[in-house]
Amino acid sequence: MALQNIGAGNKDDAFYRYKMPRMITKIEGRGNGIKTNVVNMVDIAKALGRPAAYTTKYFGCELGAQSKYDEKTATSHVNGSHDTAKLAGLLENFIKKYVQCYGCGNPETEIIITKTQMITLKCAACGHLSDVDMRDKLTTFIIKNPPEKKGGKDKKAMRRAEKERLKAGEALDEEQKKLKKEGVKQKGITKDVSSKAVSKKKANVSDEDNSPSGSQVDEIEAVVDNDDDDIQWQTDTSAEAAKQRIQEQLSAVTAGMVMLNPIEEKPKSGKNSPAREVKPIVNGSNGASADSSTPHKKLVLEIKDYLKKGSPASKLKPFLDTLSGTSQQVFDALFEAMFDGAGKGFSKEVTKKKNYLAAVSQNEGSQLVLLNALEAFCAKASAEAVKEVALALKVLYDSDVLEEEFIVEWYEKGLNGDNKGSVLWKIVKPFVEWLQSAESETEDE
Repeated sequence: MALQNIGAGNKDDAFYRYKMPRMITKIEGRGNGIKTNVVNMVDIAKALGRPAAYTTKYFGCELGAQSKYDEKTATSHVNGSHDTAKLAGLLENFIKKYVQCYGCGNPETEIIITKTQMITLKCAACGHLSDVDMRDKLTTFIIKNPPEKKGGKDKKAMRRAEKERLKAGEALDEEQKKLKKEGVKQKGITKDVSSKAVSKKKANVSDEDNSPSGSQVDEIEAVVDNDDDDIQWQTDTSAEAAKQRIQEQLSAVTAGMVMLNPIEEKPKSGKNSPAREVKPIVNGSNGASADSSTPHKKLVLEIKDYLKKGSPASKLKPFLDTLSGTSQQVFDALFEAMFDGAGKGFSKEVTKKKNYLAAVSQNEGSQLVLLNALEAFCAKASAEAVKEVALALKVLYDSDVLEEEFIVEWYEKGLNGDNKGSVLWKIVKPFVEWLQSAESETEDE
């Protein structure tokens, strides 16, 4: 069966992975009973992730004809004789309204009916919620016949639980290995301690042999105590003795002052004194000039000047190699220079400048550096720009600027890093889960 890309905007993309069968129609009956049978409607609806009754009903609403989908025979009929090209055009309109994400254009969406009887499309890639125009006739049919909940979520949950179980098992194995190593080390330490204790005991035994016995020690202490009892302590209270004591005290005080004087002496506050304190300038015009003279600001200004010249993307990488600083510092400055002041519409700016980012991230090692630069930019950017990070990642992923494994690795490091409390990871989470689920589905196939 011939396949084509889902969505008219992706028809020329040879590597687009979302495909559906080409429509096949057949004219049945004669006269007033003539009908158009869409032979492979079930396969098309399955590829779009929508019930075949929705597409059949949409044809009837747009053509002003009766339409019916029979679930028992899995046949789709529209009254009247209609060309295949005409029905294919209507199917493209259905895809734009009820299948593709309004944010990123991805067809992997889910229809959600809210409590207020409104229809939204939740994108599995970027997490964007698209509000469907409720003035369309098909919306009433969808509300009356809501889509069944997919059982694939349970399978995905089972796969994720299995992965988590395997990871937990590996972590336990590593902990047991560490405990075994620590146990071996502790055994070695106890052996060393026991050998030292034995040597100390031997030394104590030799000392005890040479030392006097306990009775001899008691006799010596008793003699000393008796000598102390015989001594009578007296103080000379004569005038000459008192003067001598006063002079001794005075000489001791003056000696202490002489010793303390060089320690307590403070340095002179002269202009040439080495201990002079220099207060840094925080605010004011001098502070601004100091801030602009930082290496990061210099890199940003240099890159901005280069981009203003309108040089092609192919020459950006050689230019960045000439700049001073690490690759991470250069990439941080590049992101700030390209998207400084970006707010709402940040993903569109990334789409415009994706060729520059592709030119500098040709090596695999540079992709993580680029993602780290994006994280640093989000720490300074506005909340409106941060909300569109998932869309920006989707653009870079579809353009082959970033690969799946590096995005997942960067996301997992961020969750376990110092910046794990950032809102960025909540925004990126739906996109990463979509990548992982897509990978598991391809492995199953």
